[in-house]
Amino acid sequence: MTRLRIGFGVDVHAFGPGDAVWLGGVRVPFERGVVAHSDGDVLLHALCDALLGAAGLGDIGQHFPDSDPSFAGVASTGLLRATLERVRAAGFEVVNADLTLLAEAPRLAPHRAAITAHLARELGLAPGAVNVKATTTERLGFLGRGEGLAAHAAVLLEARA
Repeated sequence: MTRLRIGFGVDVHAFGPGDAVWLGGVRVPFERGVVAHSDGDVLLHALCDALLGAAGLGDIGQHFPDSDPSFAGVASTGLLRATLERVRAAGFEVVNADLTLLAEAPRLAPHRAAITAHLARELGLAPGAVNVKATTTERLGFLGRGEGLAAHAAVLLEARA
């Protein structure tokens, strides 16, 4: 087995009714919510996809399908924990994670420390091994028009000896 493996994940959700969005396991007050089967946390969904991909375990939709009513409204931190169980059962540990939010709003900066701390705790990593950043699309496309938000995540896994 290859000792080091990388994974990449992407998630997108449209805005909808609500007064907050979930980002990286942190509730962020906002003028809208997201349309999603679960809590719609794009950062955690992209992270789960990156973890599953790096471990060769498919994708988030295979493990937690939106057609399954048991996942309706579920907190994405629970999905992350279940994903980590699968990744560790496959013989891997997380080395680091790098996540990017793509959105015109909400602003990530006031919540970055809380998100980083939550992710580090859940992943069992030092905060320095988790990087969270944001960018806009310079008002281009559906993200630029403020119709939703997206996230990218990259992770490095190491096979346990």
